[in-house]
Order: sequence, then structure tokens, then C-alpha cells
Amino acid sequence: MVDSCLADLEQALGYRFLNPGLAERALTHSSAATERESSGVSGSNEQLEYLGDAILEMLVSEYLFATYPGWSEGQLSKGRARLVNAAAVASAARRIGLGGHLRLGRGEEKTGGREKPALLGDAFEAVVAAIYLDAGMPAAREFVIRTLIDASLESKGGEPGVSDHKSALQEFLQARSLPGAIYEVVRESGPDHRKIFWVEVSVPGLASATGAGTNKKEAEQLAAEQALTQLQWQSQSAATIGKRIIDDRK
Repeated sequence: MVDSCLADLEQALGYRFLNPGLAERALTHSSAATERESSGVSGSNEQLEYLGDAILEMLVSEYLFATYPGWSEGQLSKGRARLVNAAAVASAARRIGLGGHLRLGRGEEKTGGREKPALLGDAFEAVVAAIYLDAGMPAAREFVIRTLIDASLESKGGEPGVSDHKSALQEFLQARSLPGAIYEVVRESGPDHRKIFWVEVSVPGLASATGAGTNKKEAEQLAAEQALTQLQWQSQSAATIGKRIIDDRK
């Protein structure tokens, strides 16, 4: 990896590698590794991604266990799922600009691989493993807390176990590379001290729902919950239809 590129990456990560080769490998997609004869690349990030996935789950579990001692096993599991699902990890990768540092093959480059949630999530997990191998668990822990946990909790506005339908809807859309949700207050009624707000959320061409609440945030959450239910039903229906078509062809 060219020194200037490595320096840019390390600045984005907030971490300086002792072994630059680990950083290079963590960001090398298999599509680039298959073109090694012309690119000089040696190995992809698949094994690092495997290790990083396990490390990430452990560190998030450790964090939740220490931070929320009164939580039940179910709450801890739910909180972990919200922090380490594919969309959340891809969002963390986007926040630190990881896509711009990926090493991709020509095909992935042409098809927008730098913005694909799956590639971004895999790269983030590979970076976690690379930092762990480079400097041990304390360095990996600091990186995960700073770039994933703290940032994710801030964007969700609180505890990871608290129901947040807006974030869940956003994660659902991002994981499928769908357009973002649009929220709009469509109606208000009642006196100032007892006002009711109606908020409409729309996902262009896919879903639309309205929620009512005593404040805008509450109305947005209710609208997002309904929109997410619509999209999940559509997704399940599409999968069922697809399975039937495949079965009919057998």
C-alpha cells in the first residue's frame, strides 16, 4: 500500500498500523485478489472478515454486559443484534469513509462496489481483525467502541435495546440499497398544550404510512413502524412467490 494511501486510511480509522500489510489485506476484496497477476495483490480479506465478525460480536457483548448489568439475556441479545446487524456495521463503515479505500476488481468497481452494504460490512469486520492482530484486543476494543458502538448509540438516541422504529426502517432500507424514508408533518390539531401531530413517512414507490402522536418524534416512530411492517410483508411475499416459481419449474 502506497504510504500516502496508508496515511489517509489510518487517519480515517484513527489508528496507525505497525504492520501495513494487515491494513492492505483487510481492504482487499476477493474480486481484486483474483486479478493478482496484474494488480500485485496477495490474498483477500475473507479470512480477516471471518475473524473480525467473531471479535465484533464478543466486544459488543462485553460492552453491553458491563454497561447494562440489569438487563436480561433477551435484552442483551436484542441490543447486540441492533448494534452488529449488517446495516449497522455497513453504516459504521460509511461513517469513516471505508468505501474509498477498498481494493476492488474491475467488475465490482464498475457496479458500485464501494457503496455496497455487504462489501462495506465485510471490510469493517476485516479491519477489526487486522487491528486485533496488529495490536491486540485493547486496540480493537477502542476502535469498535469509538466507530461503531458510540456512533450507533448516538444516532439511535439512547440505549440499543430501546425500540426505535425509525432506525430499524433506515437499517432495513440501507441493507437493501433502497431509497431513504421521507418524513412530513401533514396535520396538527388541538390546543398548544394538548396538540396532536400527524406525520407521513414515504419510501418512494414502495411504502407510505401515517402516524399520530403528542409530539413529532412519537408520530414519526409510529409511522415508521407501520411502513416497516409494510416493507417486511412485501419482502416476505416476494420471497414466497419466488419460491413457488422455482418449485413449479422443478
